Amino acid sequence: AFDAADTLAIETLDVLDPARMTALMLERPELTMFTGAESLTELIPEADRAMVAARLAERGIPLESLRKTKPWLVAALVALPACELARKAAGMPVLDLALADAAKSAGKRLEGLESLADQLEAMAALPMDFHISGLVETVRLGDRLDDVVETMILLYGAREVGMFWPFFAAALPDQAGADAAGYSAFQERMIVARNGTMTERAMPILSRGNAFIAIDALHLPGADGVVERLRRAGFTVEAAD
Repeated sequence: AFDAADTLAIETLDVLDPARMTALMLERPELTMFTGAESLTELIPEADRAMVAARLAERGIPLESLRKTKPWLVAALVALPACELARKAAGMPVLDLALADAAKSAGKRLEGLESLADQLEAMAALPMDFHISGLVETVRLGDRLDDVVETMILLYGAREVGMFWPFFAAALPDQAGADAAGYSAFQERMIVARNGTMTERAMPILSRGNAFIAIDALHLPGADGVVERLRRAGFTVEAAD
């Protein structure tokens, strides 16, 4: 399907341009950094601070060096399994970049469905308590994070992406139970709202034909997922063999 496509669309083309990403960080530092008196160190509950500091130190990252970094960036870093860190260290690109490089080499047209600013604004709009709780629970998982990632890979391979949310609730029961409102806000802002944006921007690309669109699997399932939204818009959507 990729080889036959004339167009590749990924979530955002901004990831292909480090200069654009740097410019956004400079123009909108509040999206990724605490620009006021707040700090990550002080926001982490005192009862969890030593544990978080120790787990980060095991990865060679002093907590104090991250005191002005927003918690979701730290959580994303900690959540990477050892195998992925090794791939990154070896210079292997993440999937979006690998597809984009292959598309450019083949002379395909490149499209983006969002901007990096769209994504960061959605993340920044979520309650800070939810982000802090997510960071603490992610760090607390420790070596079990590899099990979480492996389970997600198996679910994806079995085409059971609709099981991701129930699995998260089972893997992180303390966070899911204690912050149901935060999970609801995350699903609404980071999944459902962005599903609408992606679908709207994908339709004219699909209408031109011969398009390959690669987006996060969380955006696919459910009545509000991109698949059902495209069906309601009149497209026929079928699973590949």
